[in-house]
Amino acid sequence: MRLPGLMEKVLALDADIERVAGVYADARNFLYLGRGINYPIALEGALKLKEISYIHAEGYPAGEMKHGPIALIDEEMPVVVVAPQGATYEKIMSNVEEVKARKGRTIALATEGDGEIGTKVNHVMFFPETNPLLTPILMVIPLQLFAYHVAVIKGTDVDQPRNLAKSVTVE
Repeated sequence: MRLPGLMEKVLALDADIERVAGVYADARNFLYLGRGINYPIALEGALKLKEISYIHAEGYPAGEMKHGPIALIDEEMPVVVVAPQGATYEKIMSNVEEVKARKGRTIALATEGDGEIGTKVNHVMFFPETNPLLTPILMVIPLQLFAYHVAVIKGTDVDQPRNLAKSVTVE
């Protein structure tokens, strides 16, 4: 019952998300990391950025970062980390440390009120705390707004992304 109000709270952060997008709109590649239930959220964030801004973005399970993507991380590769409070928080923070050790620029998607994360990453996009099973609904909103603002800054047509169909016909 509280979910619509929490969604409005996230949408009210749009100006902050737009400012973060302005910092990263010139990037050529992005890596999105998430653990457990947050991995599909990372995939969604990467997909939306790719679809409307035409920037290469890859979602990856954070626990597998050392099996490939870590070689790509440097000051030119922004890394978006899905880092809500919960069971995987300490491990995702370890991933943040690995990224920072390689001079990677980091953006965290974090639970509102998380005072620690702001000291570890370059930028934070917050969402309100709710039932853990409902957090994905809230977490995708900042990621979609981020993709939207990056695309608008780049001048792409967000209403008609190239090469995408609104429906798929299967024969």
